[in-house]
Parts: sequence; structure tokens; C-alpha cells
Amino acid sequence: MRRLIAIAAAAIAAAFLLGTLWVTMRPTGAERYAQCRSSTVAGDIGGPFELGNARGETGTDAEGITETSLIYFGYTFCPDVCPLDVDRNAQAIEILEEEHGKEVTPIFITVDPARDTPEVVGDFADAMHPRMIGLTGSEAQVKAASQAYRTYYKLHEPNDGEYLVDHSTFSYLVMPEEGFVDYFRRELPPEELADRLACFVESS
Repeated sequence: MRRLIAIAAAAIAAAFLLGTLWVTMRPTGAERYAQCRSSTVAGDIGGPFELGNARGETGTDAEGITETSLIYFGYTFCPDVCPLDVDRNAQAIEILEEEHGKEVTPIFITVDPARDTPEVVGDFADAMHPRMIGLTGSEAQVKAASQAYRTYYKLHEPNDGEYLVDHSTFSYLVMPEEGFVDYFRRELPPEELADRLACFVESS
């Protein structure tokens, strides 16, 4: 009897030890996604912001990013770069769903709130992808979101009422409970971006 009790106690202790090791040694954060990254992410990127959607509803990032999301900062009047970049993201998300069975929500945040009203960003997002979310806000709100993700933008002097906006062109992968996990350059083809996204989603 005592031997059985001793064996049972040893088994419980072993199970507890294995459980503790699994929790403490399980990859988390940067370690979990190390095999998915092609470069080192330096510094804190991402953070709280408050913007409005196409319906004019204002909400925080926590309320708006409820699924794994791919964020791009641009503007709808952009003559070349933004449409190409956003279309690349949309293609990658379609490939991700078709080939890996995973979903990522594309998000477009304007850096030109004076022209990009909720209706304008909503129409742009709908035209680029059926699940894309377009976000805008006041100048202060847009600036806060841009600073959180360390993006750059600068408005040119208007010419006959028209103007261009210089801006950075990275796309940012964000997880609901983890926040920012990686960024992607515009040179990355949609097929490779889809594979990179799949790696992150499957490792989460």
C-alpha cells in the first residue's frame, strides 16, 4: 500500500514538474516568432490610438483590432505608391486564406485626415478588399496613431488646392492580445508576404 502511495506521489510530482517546465520553457513573444522574422525588430512599435471607421464610429485600437491585422498608413489621394502597396496586402491576404486557411484583417489608416473623411476611407477600403477597415480621425488622432507605429508623413505645399503627402510604406502585423509583432517592406511580393503571415498566425 505504501509502495502504491509512493508511486502515485512520484507520478504527481513528475507531472507537476513537466507542467512547470512546459510553462517556463514554452516560447513566448520574440522567441515564439523568431523563425518567422527576417530581421530584428528594434524598439517599441505600436500602441494605443483612437480613430473612426467608415460609419463614423470612433473607437480605440483595442476595440478595433479584435483579430490578427495587417496595418498600412497611407492616403486615398496617393497617385501610385498607396494603391500598389494596399493591393499587395490584399493579394497576400487572399493567398493566405486560399492556401493556408487563415484570415488576417487588412486595415488602412489615413495620414491625410483633411481629405480622407470616414466616407472616403470607407469607399477606398471597400474597393481594395471586402474585409478591409478604413480608419481616419482628427489631425491629432492621426498623428498619435502614426507616432505609436513610428511612421513618417509630411504634407507638401498645396498647388491649386492639390497636394501630395510623403509617408513611410511599411505594413505592420498586429495580434489582438500581443500588439505589434513584425513589419514588412513594400518590396516583399504578395506570395512571400502570405507565407510570412502564415508563419506568424500558425505560431501564435
